[in-house]
Amino acid sequence: MSWLALEGKTAVVTGGASGIGKAVVQAFLDNGANVVVCDMNPQEPEYTLNENSGEVLYVQTDVTKADSVNAMVKAAKEKFGKIDVLVNNAGINIPRLLVDKKDPYGKYELDEKVFDKVSAVNIKGVYLCAQALGHEFVKNGEGVIINMSSESGLEGSEGQSIYAATKNAVNSFTRSWAKELGKYNVRVVGVAPGILEATGLRTLAYEEALSYTRGITVEQLRAGYTSTKTTPLGRDGKLTEVADMVMFLASHRASYVHGVTFNVAGGKTRG
Repeated sequence: MSWLALEGKTAVVTGGASGIGKAVVQAFLDNGANVVVCDMNPQEPEYTLNENSGEVLYVQTDVTKADSVNAMVKAAKEKFGKIDVLVNNAGINIPRLLVDKKDPYGKYELDEKVFDKVSAVNIKGVYLCAQALGHEFVKNGEGVIINMSSESGLEGSEGQSIYAATKNAVNSFTRSWAKELGKYNVRVVGVAPGILEATGLRTLAYEEALSYTRGITVEQLRAGYTSTKTTPLGRDGKLTEVADMVMFLASHRASYVHGVTFNVAGGKTRG
């Protein structure tokens, strides 16, 4: 048995087809855990497997729909029986300004459609998955819920107010649910990544929107990803570094860690 002792455990990872989620799925597999991968993408991604890896069950899931989430949990139980960990990772980010002086009510100003879409995935989706798996964990007398937040949820972010607001809501979920579920031996913790290496999720459309909201070019935005000005470690983070934190928090080694969110951001703060 390894130091983390995750072998044979089963984890549900939402948004597990790409980005941080995919790195988390791979880390669980590398540590011998089984993984239920939930994602809107109809195409199951490839993961690296060996004789010591756990098994993968891919379930196309819309985390904003209770029926879809419940169907995923049913499929997970039928495949693996007991579920041990939920990683609430699914999320979206659509950069928008509250008020765009150059183009009032224009393309890059926050509207109800964007507000509702981001809130649905980042808040409602987290609640629906936590409740569905929470019932299982309470019944089993153990379990871990890991909510993926963001450094921007702690600090705020220019051009990303709705995203940052939803991530701060996730932080409040983590603290509140920890108070509710601790008595049932269910731990709830959070992870708040900062600026990370580029992934397929960092699309040109996203970069164009974010650079517009900040009054800079896409090239200037990209240069800022690896800037040493705001990140004391002087680099962007690796997806595997976030996944490593998730592995620790999911394991028995973190058995007294509860109700807190860990900032994995290279020391980045407003100061």
